[in-house]
Amino acid sequence: MATFDLSPFYRTTVGFDRVFSLLDQLSGTDTGNAYPPYNIERTGDNAYRITLAVAGFAEKDLSIEAKEGVLHVKGDRTEETKGREVLYRGIAGRAFERRFQLADHVEVRGATLENGLLHIDLVREVPEALKPRKIAIGTGGAGTEKAKVRQIDAAAA
Repeated sequence: MATFDLSPFYRTTVGFDRVFSLLDQLSGTDTGNAYPPYNIERTGDNAYRITLAVAGFAEKDLSIEAKEGVLHVKGDRTEETKGREVLYRGIAGRAFERRFQLADHVEVRGATLENGLLHIDLVREVPEALKPRKIAIGTGGAGTEKAKVRQIDAAAA
């Protein structure tokens, strides 16, 4: 496995330490656990969907929690085998935990369970205060007060 030295980026950037920490975490967390299988797809410009194959799990067996930029999906099935003798078990029904790191401003909109697939819909909504805005350029000299007023008006808009 290749390792990356991110120290040059720490020297030349400000405020990106969270991104570099995530890269460090992700580079060492692949444990090879592929259960349950899942897809991540883009459904729109700012919309995403995570689909997990959770055959055999009911809604009561699943929990979804989004906290501090991490989506945590957990499944714990209580199997009833009273009065049944299972000769061969080929359908996995073991408990699982799956975590997804969410980008800034990504929110969970809802989840549905249909045909053994758990669909989790996500949307990225950037707040108005963080969206790009036009800044008025004032002229020096006598018009400085007018330029300040225009800047204040542009900030309020």
